[in-house]
Amino acid sequence: MSIDQHALQQILSDGLSAMDLTLNNEQQQQLVDYVSRIHKWNKAFNLTSVRDPEQMMVKHILDSLAVAPHIDGNNLIDVGTGPGLPGIPLAIVYPDKHFTLLDSLGKRVRFMKQCAFEMKLTNITPIQSRVEDHIPQQYYDAVLSRAFASLKDMLHWCQHLVDSEGKFLALKGQYPADEIAELGEHFAVTRSVKLTVPGLEGERHLLTVQKS
Repeated sequence: MSIDQHALQQILSDGLSAMDLTLNNEQQQQLVDYVSRIHKWNKAFNLTSVRDPEQMMVKHILDSLAVAPHIDGNNLIDVGTGPGLPGIPLAIVYPDKHFTLLDSLGKRVRFMKQCAFEMKLTNITPIQSRVEDHIPQQYYDAVLSRAFASLKDMLHWCQHLVDSEGKFLALKGQYPADEIAELGEHFAVTRSVKLTVPGLEGERHLLTVQKS
């Protein structure tokens, strides 16, 4: 399947308008280039189960960008990032913030390093590691995860990555009431936002959790 760059740009442009997000032409082109690279590598390395580039733009890029207005802090880690989601799209939106992209699979990390090199993304650091083995030199401002694990597991594995001020941002489908009920007394959900992703069926929620 060849890539229709114009169609991808149109989906992105319409999506940005619907979400009231403003990106310059260079940023938009970078996002289209990123989809092209996932599509190219996907044939050999199976980075994602989504095969169609236009579906990638919706299910991966717009889904990642929906989180953008809710990002704060300057030093973030994206755990279980896969091929760089949502970290790489967010790094393109916020060139002044730094994103560590953590995944345990070498092929995904090689792909992200290639993207960083070819796309001149100086604000991402791809690292191959299991999250429980990753010891940062300094605490992160926030831990991001998209379809990574249950809230309880995410917090258990990631609690050493932030100090008492740090936040956990979990991108979920339906509102995970059962997972929230299991959190216990050491963590609290401080914010829940229902996200609207243009062209995506099903619910999306972003939960902010902090140590209590």
